[in-house]
Amino acid sequence: MARTLFGTDGIRGRANAEPMTPATAMAVAMAAGARFRSDHGRRNLVLIGKDTRLSGYMIEPAMVAGFTSIGMDVVLVGPMPTPAVAMLVQSMRADLGVMISASHNPYYDNGIKLFGPDGYKLSDAVEAEIEEMVARWQTLPLAGSDALGRARRLEDEQGRYIEVVKSTFPRDLRLDGVKVVIDCANGAAYRAAPRVLFELGAEVIPMGVSPDGFNINDGCGATAPEAMMARVEAEGADVGIALDGDADRLILADETGHKLDGDQILGLIGGSWLVDGRLSGGGVVATVMSNLGLERYLNGIGLELVRAKVGDRYVLEAMREGGYNVGGEQSGHMILSDHGTTGDGLAAALQVLAAMKRADKPLSQVARVFEPMPQILRNVRFAGGDPLATDPVKAAIEASKTKLGDAGRLVIRKSGTEPLIRVMAQGDDEGEVVAAVDRVVDAIEQTGTRAAE
Repeated sequence: MARTLFGTDGIRGRANAEPMTPATAMAVAMAAGARFRSDHGRRNLVLIGKDTRLSGYMIEPAMVAGFTSIGMDVVLVGPMPTPAVAMLVQSMRADLGVMISASHNPYYDNGIKLFGPDGYKLSDAVEAEIEEMVARWQTLPLAGSDALGRARRLEDEQGRYIEVVKSTFPRDLRLDGVKVVIDCANGAAYRAAPRVLFELGAEVIPMGVSPDGFNINDGCGATAPEAMMARVEAEGADVGIALDGDADRLILADETGHKLDGDQILGLIGGSWLVDGRLSGGGVVATVMSNLGLERYLNGIGLELVRAKVGDRYVLEAMREGGYNVGGEQSGHMILSDHGTTGDGLAAALQVLAAMKRADKPLSQVARVFEPMPQILRNVRFAGGDPLATDPVKAAIEASKTKLGDAGRLVIRKSGTEPLIRVMAQGDDEGEVVAAVDRVVDAIEQTGTRAAE
C-alpha cells in the first residue's frame, strides 16, 4: 500500500485542517498503538513529546485519548527536542515514541513523527501499515474498560537529555573561554541547549528562548540564521549555533559571522573523525542536494560521499546499510549514529566545538573545509496537479541537464513537507547554473499550477 498520509518526515500539515486535526491525530494514535501493542508481560508504553506550537495543546490530548483507548500507558515529556524523544524511547524501554512537531515550518503547521521501540523512525512499510489501519480506525479492537491506559508526565525530562548530550562531548575538553551565541528558534530546545553549553563551560548568549506558541521559527533558528550571524559579530562571539523548531538540525556561524551550512559541518566532522580513527564505513552519507565541493573534498582525503534521497530518515537508512556513522543534509540535519538514532543539532554542534578546541584555532580556520561550487536552489509553490509531468517542463529539464554537462547536477523534487517543487542546480559555471534553474522554474510557472504566495 502506498503512503499518502505520511510524507518524508512523518505526517505534516496546517493545524486544525486535515490531516492535522484532533480526529485524525486520535486515529493515528489508535492505529500506531494497535500496530505496536504487544503481550510482553508488562504495560505497553508510549512517550509523547512536542515542540512549542500552540496547536500542540490540541494534538497532544487527542493522541493521549487514542493511545489510552487501545490500552497503552502514556508518558508526556512536554517540549523536548526530537532526538530527546528518540533517546527516551530506548532509555525507558517504551514500545513507541511520538514527536508532535512540524520541525522548521511556521507555527500554523504541525506534524507527527513516530519512533519504534529501537528509537528509529518508522520505515515506509510500517507507515503504510499504519495508514491502512487509520482508514479503518473504527474497527480497531479497543481495550476493555478495566484495561484502559493511563497518562502521566515525566519528571526531570530535561535533565535526562542534557546529561546524554553532554556525554557526547570529549571528557578531556571544556568550553571555558568560548563565547557562544545559541538561537533555539523559540522551539523545543529553548531550555536544554543553553544549559548544555553553560554546563560545559561556555559563556552563553541565548536567543529564541521565549516561545509563545506563535513565534517558533519566526525570523530565527536554522531556517533564518541571519539574526544569529549578526549577533555573533555584535557580541564578538567565537561561534554561533542556530537550531530549528525541534532541534534536529543546525546551522553554524564562525567568529566573523560567516554562515556554515550542513555540508561544511559534514566535511568537518567527517574529516575530524577520520583523523581520530572514529569514522566508520570509509565515507559520509549526504543527499542529492549536497554540494559537489563536499564530494570533491571528501574524495581528496580518501573518503566516499554516498548520496541518499532527501530526508534524514533516508540518510539514516543508507548509513545503517553501509555501516557509516556520519551523515546529514545540507539543510543542517546531522546524524551521528555513535550518539543517537536520529538527527541531533546540539550533539553535532558539540562535535564542531570539540574540533575547534583541539585545533586551538578560530572556527573560521577549522570549519570551512572546502570551497562550495556554484549552487542555486529555487522553490516554486504549486496549487495542484503535477507540473513535472507536462511536456514543456520535461523539455526544460532535459535542456538544462544538457547545458550543465557531466560536471554539473540538476535535481528537481517535490517537497515531502510543503506544496513546493524544489529546483536545484550546481556546476563549475555559475552562469550556466543560474540559467538551468531559471529555465526549469519558468517552465513550471507557465503551466499555470503555481500557487499564490
